[in-house]
Amino acid sequence: MSEVVSNSEIVHGYALKIGFESDVFVSGALVNSYSKFERVEDARRLFDGMDERDVILWNVMLKAYMELGNEDEMYRLFSEFHRSGLLPDDLSVHCVFSGSSSNKFVEQVKAYSIKICSFESNLDDVILWNKTMAEYFRAGKYLMAIDCFLEMKRMNVDYDNVSFVVVLSAVMGMSDMIIGQQIHTTAAKLGFDYFTSLANNFISMYSKMGYLDCALRVFNNMKELDLISWNSVISSCVQSGFEAKSITLFLKLLSKGLRPDQFTLASVLKACSAISEGFHIGKQIHVHALKMGSGEDDLVSTALIDVYGKSGRMKEAELLFSRSDGFDLVSWNAMMAGYVTNQDGHKALNLFSTIQKSGEKSNQFTLTTALNTCSCLVAFQQGKQIHGYIIRLGFESDQCVSSGILDMYVKCGDVSGASLAFDSIREPDIVTWTTMISGCVENGEEDRFLGFYHRMMCLGVSPDEYSFATFIKACSCLTALEQGRQIHANAIKLECTSDQFVGTLFVDMYAKCGSIQVSYKLFKRMNVRNIASWNAMVVGLAQHGNGEEALNFFKQMRCQDIKPDSITFIGVLSACSHSGLVSEAYGYFHSMHSMYGIEPKIEHYSCLVDVLGRTGHVHQAKKLIESMPFEPSASMYRALLGGCKLHGDAETGEYVATRLLVLELFDSAAYVLLSNIYASANQWGKVNETRKMMKSRSIKKDPGYSWIDVKSKDHLFVVDDKSHPQASAIYDKLEELIQIIGEEGYTPDTDYVMYDVEEEEKGRSLYFHSERLAIAYGIISTPPLTTIRVIKNLHACGDCHNAIKYISKAVDHEIVLRDTNRYHCFRNGVCSCGDYW
Repeated sequence: MSEVVSNSEIVHGYALKIGFESDVFVSGALVNSYSKFERVEDARRLFDGMDERDVILWNVMLKAYMELGNEDEMYRLFSEFHRSGLLPDDLSVHCVFSGSSSNKFVEQVKAYSIKICSFESNLDDVILWNKTMAEYFRAGKYLMAIDCFLEMKRMNVDYDNVSFVVVLSAVMGMSDMIIGQQIHTTAAKLGFDYFTSLANNFISMYSKMGYLDCALRVFNNMKELDLISWNSVISSCVQSGFEAKSITLFLKLLSKGLRPDQFTLASVLKACSAISEGFHIGKQIHVHALKMGSGEDDLVSTALIDVYGKSGRMKEAELLFSRSDGFDLVSWNAMMAGYVTNQDGHKALNLFSTIQKSGEKSNQFTLTTALNTCSCLVAFQQGKQIHGYIIRLGFESDQCVSSGILDMYVKCGDVSGASLAFDSIREPDIVTWTTMISGCVENGEEDRFLGFYHRMMCLGVSPDEYSFATFIKACSCLTALEQGRQIHANAIKLECTSDQFVGTLFVDMYAKCGSIQVSYKLFKRMNVRNIASWNAMVVGLAQHGNGEEALNFFKQMRCQDIKPDSITFIGVLSACSHSGLVSEAYGYFHSMHSMYGIEPKIEHYSCLVDVLGRTGHVHQAKKLIESMPFEPSASMYRALLGGCKLHGDAETGEYVATRLLVLELFDSAAYVLLSNIYASANQWGKVNETRKMMKSRSIKKDPGYSWIDVKSKDHLFVVDDKSHPQASAIYDKLEELIQIIGEEGYTPDTDYVMYDVEEEEKGRSLYFHSERLAIAYGIISTPPLTTIRVIKNLHACGDCHNAIKYISKAVDHEIVLRDTNRYHCFRNGVCSCGDYW
């Protein structure tokens, strides 16, 4: 470019030297050259110095200012042009329309254009009015085009067919249904709605605005239908999601003897790709297209590739694709999408690589499909390379592409990268916020989740039902009750709690966060309860030790003709397990198949093993494991090992631990449980052997810790922990509590010292286990009658359970403790588990 400009300067200098600068042709050529290369000031100096300037040169300068964005100078030049005595032409007006952002300038140019009409013909010349209206439309001034249409009526200018076609284009640009209907009414009064071409435009207008019923009404009232009419209404049905209707219309078209073109076929094939029986219909259309000679058309072939891909027939799609060398990017995209739909991501990425090598420039769909593939395959390195390619192409600001980038980082586990991608999105919508927040939760970044959620609410972004579902699930996973309450309050404010899905999730969340009473209240308020609602209550009650109540809920559910599913029976069997109901557990287990046609899964067998283990039937549990139609899981062996520990069965415990370590050699819990079983049986030699085995395999015990949320901040404690800023007050309160409960009859159970202290890793005293420290902190940090909620990462020891019962009687607090097995709700010296856990 600089070389061309330099050559222009050389020519300019030579023209000056030989006295040709004043020549109209030479000067005009130089003005044109300078303006093309944004040397507008040089062009203007030459232009102003010319004695003769024709309309073409004025237009060159107007276009230069339009492209530069210098609206003020463009308008001044246009005014001078008009005063010069020359008459601006269509191009002059178009330049000013296109370059004007101010309505003030547009109105003045509109006045000029009307004057042009008066110079060229009479003001009632509809052709010139239509031209002016079309200029507004081309410049994106849709409202001005509509005003021009209305002014024609005020000036008593008779509309023609073209007037309505142009103004409808402006109406569609504004997506204003009310104005569109008014124009339709006007056309009908004047008898123009019987013109087939205009009626086709009304079909297009209504369908693009989402009013398919109006489009169909226009279609059905038309006296004459051409192929464009059929294509318009078939395409409208497809775009509105009425695929079956579009296929019916296509068959009707054929029955009338009309010959569909490639646009008809592409539209109806698009409908086929969206319905379950689409493959068979699409195959018949393919045969019909081949008979008509349209089978090789690129538009039709691409639509067929999409049908075959979405129907799982990639062989047919590949065959079609391989037969032509002339496919465009849309065809490549259809093939890529087909591979992704059929879970063949590697082929999709290979095809993307081929597109890059071919020199074909990717569009938004290509890039989002490639990113989606990387997300599905967790192909992080390729995803980052595609991200770099997107930046080079300049697509990173596109909403769909940027959302794809975010999703790729989330699915690949890079929350920091996802956060950077999120921050680069100018105006994230609710889907983007939800993707980012759910990504934080899925990748264990709880603090980030809460930060993004509060940031979203501060910005006034309103969640929808799907977003609330994501947030509620996150709180359930994190047992974040306070945050869950805030989300519940927002859902009530936005009137989303009436949604059955959202309501059920709140029932589930409160149960999982240890507030089963609130779950029950919400459940009772629900107008309609489905199986998921009942399951949430049955499972929640089982987790809180309310086994009998959970089973009563199951009976109520059956009385209301709600058929149980697989999840229901996990809750029912868990209720039996936590309540020691062996015969009931067997009864429900066998009824799954005999009464409800549900084949028990490994999770149901695990629940039954847990019931047997907890009640001391460890040999029966062992036999059940050996006879079941599944390979035993580690969690199943772990449950039985816990039963062996509970009932002191060292022999069976040794066998179960051996089997467990085959599955999970480095599971520290297995070694600890086995060591504790040996210790309770006074087999100290085997205790030492187990410890040596752990040391030789570099296996460390999971440290025991507990945490409590006070004023939306988590406080974590380990055994004998003195790191907390209020450690002195915490220990003083705990010493005080130990003295009070001692006077009430609490005596430490030293049988737990040998093994449970080891689980806490510091083991100097039963008094200072992590859950007791957390409870003491809760008591000194919250007002009386507040429920104290503590979460522990390991199984609570029997002595702590007994001590907390006494503490709940001595203080004005309900205490809720969640360990690895379940919730314990302590109130007035009684635990919800009934001392059975």
